[in-house]
Amino acid sequence: MPTHTMRAVRLHEHGGPEVLRYDEVPIPEPGPGEVLARVHAAGVNPPDWYLRGGLTKMPGEAESTVSLPVIPGTDVSGVVEAVAADVDGLAVGDEVFGLLRFPSFDGRAYAEYVAAPVSDLARKPAGIDHVHAAGAPMAGLTAWQFLIDVGHDHPSPFQEARHRPTALDADTTVLINGAAGGVGHFALQLAKWKGARVIAVASAAHEWFLSELGADQFIDYTKSRPEELVHDVDLVLDTVGGPHSSRLLRTLKRGGALFPVFPGEFDEAETAKLDVTVSIAQVRSHGTQLAELGRLLDTGTVRVAIDSTFPLAEARAAHERAARGHIQGKIVLTVA
Repeated sequence: MPTHTMRAVRLHEHGGPEVLRYDEVPIPEPGPGEVLARVHAAGVNPPDWYLRGGLTKMPGEAESTVSLPVIPGTDVSGVVEAVAADVDGLAVGDEVFGLLRFPSFDGRAYAEYVAAPVSDLARKPAGIDHVHAAGAPMAGLTAWQFLIDVGHDHPSPFQEARHRPTALDADTTVLINGAAGGVGHFALQLAKWKGARVIAVASAAHEWFLSELGADQFIDYTKSRPEELVHDVDLVLDTVGGPHSSRLLRTLKRGGALFPVFPGEFDEAETAKLDVTVSIAQVRSHGTQLAELGRLLDTGTVRVAIDSTFPLAEARAAHERAARGHIQGKIVLTVA
């Protein structure tokens, strides 16, 4: 067993990137159904900076479940160091990756060790390293649960109806807004895997990257408006959100769907008149789905693009990079 303390990044207060502190804390004990993993890399995701900024309540939660100080982070790749007595199927030395305890702010991934529920983990694909594996769980599962299979029956905090992915095949056209980001670049590749035609919307700097990932058409949103160029698409996945999401409804054919990754403002009368559906999923930890995605990562069918890496001790710089935007793929913290 390792020594009894580890380094971890914690928030003692909410604020800008400067509130991320590199602390020495006790190594956690794995509880029932958990393993202790030695973290090699941790992914950086929007909920991490929302928590840092003061959001302490997940959508659907009645009250905050966060008490300070707190270790942020949900995405890890690492090696099993110890297993709880009731755990089968994983052993010390196994390489694993996962999205931990989401939706909650209880992942505690920005650390040298983490206690992880076995149900949230999958074996790390042998064909990729820990940095790439740590970039996959949240963004990859978000794309998977929006586009391929929700995979659970938990009610959504965003809508009464269960989210239903659109069937994707050679007869479908998908427009992805914000295609170069974490969720966007996974969604593009998953849609191509299913045979769909993909229109990627991003800024000009990402054009070559997106065409390399298989985009059939590229739109530079700084020069053109997608809704003026594109019509009759089957599905829009909007990873950007914000007040302008509803203008993308005009790109859809009747019976089409818009999936906003971030809840936006939509007028029910407008969607009814256009005869389109707006539907949102809330990503949840799911080791089995992650294993399916892992097989695609292992064969190179889907790849994880890394925007930048930072040592764990420099989590502040990683969050500053995130705040500058125009991210291509994922930001990852390297731990060991």
